[in-house]
Amino acid sequence: MSPVIAFVGLGHMGAPMAANLVKAGYRVVGHDLVPDAVDAAVAAGVEAAPSAVAAAADADIVLTMLPAGRHVRALYQDAGLLAAARPGTLFVDCSTIDVADARAAHQAAVAAGHLAVDAPVSGGVMGAEAGTLTFMVGGDEAAFARAEPLLAAMGKKAVHCGAAGAGQAAKICNNMILGVSMIAVSEAFVLGESLGLSHQALYDVASTASGQCWALSVNCPVPGPVPGSPANRDYRPGFAAPLMAKDLGLAANAVRAGGVDAELGLRAAALYAAFAEGAGAGEDFSGIVRAIRERSGQQPADHHQAADDQQPLDDQKDQPS
Repeated sequence: MSPVIAFVGLGHMGAPMAANLVKAGYRVVGHDLVPDAVDAAVAAGVEAAPSAVAAAADADIVLTMLPAGRHVRALYQDAGLLAAARPGTLFVDCSTIDVADARAAHQAAVAAGHLAVDAPVSGGVMGAEAGTLTFMVGGDEAAFARAEPLLAAMGKKAVHCGAAGAGQAAKICNNMILGVSMIAVSEAFVLGESLGLSHQALYDVASTASGQCWALSVNCPVPGPVPGSPANRDYRPGFAAPLMAKDLGLAANAVRAGGVDAELGLRAAALYAAFAEGAGAGEDFSGIVRAIRERSGQQPADHHQAADDQQPLDDQKDQPS
């Protein structure tokens, strides 16, 4: 028989992840503090539980997707989730939280007689819905092996990054790269506008040259060149700017704690924090291009007109995984 899964946290990411587990044949018992989130999950085949503790009581695996480390630690210990679970239960935390919090939660789970992994995700809401998430996993080999089939039902790849906390470490390092690169790509487009270069011309060159990166080829921050990017939906997320600000804040904390010289990472964290608190509060993180353009005193160029009316140089761009 398939293991019974308790799923706590049925928000924008958790709900489609839980639905994919149901599609894979798992019995999923879920809980969320928001009644509408529970109702939506029930419509997708999830069984509702009156509390997180009730959901965990008969589960073989407890999966959490929560906003911050304090919520995970409070749920595990203060709310009694670890005490309610049967000995040997596997705890899989897919939240993106501080490495120290992940390690503390792992230690508490092991001390209570359970297995545990931290398994933050990359891929956003679209990846959660499509079942194409990438999981970055921290924990011992036995726990990872037990979690792997579950993760395969929700994503396309699970990487065992090392011991407890290593999954969170990989996540914040990856998103520091993403945040810095999105700012660089956005600055390049605004510079191109100031020089009279069309969006399409810059995209056609950079996407087939050394400037190629995910922030350009998949999540292009200007409308036109990549039809599926949030820029073509008025920057509707996608990966929301406040979430990028959160992740870069975690990276910045780790940079300072480790004494790492990471000027671009710290600057990206500051820029996204300001953007998320202002105009970017409800936008995709690629919307930062508009903040850069505004600070530059520029108006957006006509993104529909390619330079010299040329066609794209390459209609089949390689897409990074």
